[in-house]
Amino acid sequence: MSREVQAQAVAPTLEDVARVAGVSRATVSRVINGVRNVDPAIQESVRQAVAATGYTPNRAARSLVTRRAETIALVVSGAGGESEAEQRAFAARVFADPFFGRVVAGIVGYLRPRSMHPVLMFAETSADRDQVVAYVRQGSADGALVVSTHAGDPLPAMLAAAGLPAVLFARPGRPVPISYVDLAHQDGARLAAERLLERGCRRVASITGPLDVVAGQDRLAGFRDAMARRGHPYVPVAEGGFTLESGEAAMAGLLAEHPDLDGVFAANDLMAQGACLVLREHGRRVPDDVAVIGFDDSSAALASRPQLTTVRQPVEDMAGEMARLLHEHIEGRGGDVRSVIFEPELVVRESA
Repeated sequence: MSREVQAQAVAPTLEDVARVAGVSRATVSRVINGVRNVDPAIQESVRQAVAATGYTPNRAARSLVTRRAETIALVVSGAGGESEAEQRAFAARVFADPFFGRVVAGIVGYLRPRSMHPVLMFAETSADRDQVVAYVRQGSADGALVVSTHAGDPLPAMLAAAGLPAVLFARPGRPVPISYVDLAHQDGARLAAERLLERGCRRVASITGPLDVVAGQDRLAGFRDAMARRGHPYVPVAEGGFTLESGEAAMAGLLAEHPDLDGVFAANDLMAQGACLVLREHGRRVPDDVAVIGFDDSSAALASRPQLTTVRQPVEDMAGEMARLLHEHIEGRGGDVRSVIFEPELVVRESA
């Protein structure tokens, strides 16, 4: 084998990076391991040298130095049921909802540049929740990002009691000393109410999300409050499940009981899309006969016909912030338990 081939076959080392960057091996190690008190100009020189040499850190060796797994548990926690069939159904609902894909995109967008990776875990039973706590406690993951699907979920309190780094997407259903990222849901629902009333709607109903979910409760409360403040104390309600099918069923029920309704606020876009399908089947034009507003500004809002006026929830930004808070906590820079609340925005399209 020629010397040139031998050189190509040898993986670049820290010493190679240090030589190209013109710094010591120790400085290269500090930059690669994320030590913060390194001059930015030196950090940039090291990053350029890494790119030039093609150096790839040995993750196992790095973990020995940093004592970190560089892995984050992304936990979807809900009441899926004990049987395998119920658990499969729960997972199918999660993956069918565009909301979850947006959460993953935001989290990966933050973690990937930092060489951190999410591991998806479902926590539907008490055994699942114990497994999540053990997984983080034993160091298989550096912390947990939790998307909880019901207000009574005990997992946030379990993570807090164990003193483990964790951040929630959405306010916990009961007071727990744990950081979270959320939206001002009631303010978003008020935007929807104001839009319907400005269009001249007077017989308005709401398709709620599951009322054992904090976001479902808040969106209904905000909508009712805004309607009452404008002289409409009674809002007919049908509870949905954040799915297209539940939106269809709820809309059919509302039409049967209130055939003269002229406006609908659905607590997510999938249910609003289902409502539009049922209204069309009953010969009701959207928005001419019945105006419809959704919530989230997800892909379902664009897939709906007509395209939905909706309340935007910046899910990707919220998920990225969730990952940032956890990263700071892991690095010891998080300080006290924190909450970050994002503001909603009304996106006007064709349905209202």
